Amino acid sequence: MANVKFMNPFVDAAAEVLQAEVQLTVKRGELSLQKSSMTLNDITVLLSLVGAVQGVVIYELSAQTGLSLVSRILGQEFKEMNALAQSGVAELGNVITGRATVKLSSEGYSLDISPPTLIQGKGVQISTLDFSRVVVPLLTDMGVITVHLALRETPPGSKDQSYVPISIKSGVRKS
Repeated sequence: MANVKFMNPFVDAAAEVLQAEVQLTVKRGELSLQKSSMTLNDITVLLSLVGAVQGVVIYELSAQTGLSLVSRILGQEFKEMNALAQSGVAELGNVITGRATVKLSSEGYSLDISPPTLIQGKGVQISTLDFSRVVVPLLTDMGVITVHLALRETPPGSKDQSYVPISIKSGVRKS
């Protein structure tokens, strides 16, 4: 079952990071629960959390939103999602997640995050297995960043048994 109490640190962190890095104001969209495993946007950034909280954080955005954000952050125009633009988008997800973990730490949750993974293309299947996702769109003047949280507290006594629920399949089949 999804734990909604972990949502606010991520929404607050995204608002803080986007304001500091690109001078954007973030408005939270309507919260939902999701079981679907298909990506709906061009770019997906995925990070795993382990420790007192475990699971996966997913950021989805259009290629245009990603290019606009990276162009402003790096101070140069990007017209295609090249290696530097990809790195910039992935790092933005990493910074937001890092800031959220600082907020969670101040609430008594000790945890670590993985390096970000960037996935390009709509229709990639990312299953969070038995973790429902709390989904919140973050609305900005540069586009929507949709945050998916498939997180839960680590059960007492299982500190060394972190479990990150993820399975990724491409929608492309080889003939």
